[in-house]
Amino acid sequence: MHDLYIYYQVREEDSSALLPLVAALQSELAARYTLAPQLKRRPQAKNGLQTWMEVYPAAPSGFDTALAQAVERSGILPLLAGPRHTEVFTDLISCV
Repeated sequence: MHDLYIYYQVREEDSSALLPLVAALQSELAARYTLAPQLKRRPQAKNGLQTWMEVYPAAPSGFDTALAQAVERSGILPLLAGPRHTEVFTDLISCV
């Protein structure tokens, strides 16, 4: 398993339309994969753009493909001000 961090920019005027779409996307994936996604944003906008980040902790193998397909169906892409960037992290130490 690994953690996915996906960040992108959103025009401030599109943020209210985007929020329910991302919430629905994450809700669908949470139910299907039993994970707890998070949605974050930087506190300040810059030049009319907000930076948002989706976090998918402990994503199972193959999740990235399912995520890409869900994003295509979600309708969020036209509301983004540029591409989605994905970073993948794995645990070094587990404290469980």
